[in-house]
Amino acid sequence: MAKPTAEKTPAKGAKKVAPPKEGAAPNALQKPLKPSGELAAVVGEGPLPRGEVVSKVWEYIKKHDLQNPENKREILADENLKKVFGKDKVTMFEMNKYLAQHLT
Repeated sequence: MAKPTAEKTPAKGAKKVAPPKEGAAPNALQKPLKPSGELAAVVGEGPLPRGEVVSKVWEYIKKHDLQNPENKREILADENLKKVFGKDKVTMFEMNKYLAQHLT
């Protein structure tokens, strides 16, 4: 005999997020942006939302084993990422600053 499932109630103080309205403009994170040529070499051609760009950059970093093994917060840039970041190493916290410069 299956146990009755309890309805989940939102956590105390949790904000309720309204679903997007039909025809509503996307928010800043959902708006498709065109990557520069340098960034397109990493994430691909065509407009992508900012969150998708960050996800694809992380896929690239992990696929090419570019995290510093001693400090996982540090990214060791290869030739493609050097063109985007402008230097050999960046922290994961700096990365978005450099990505923003390559999105229009």
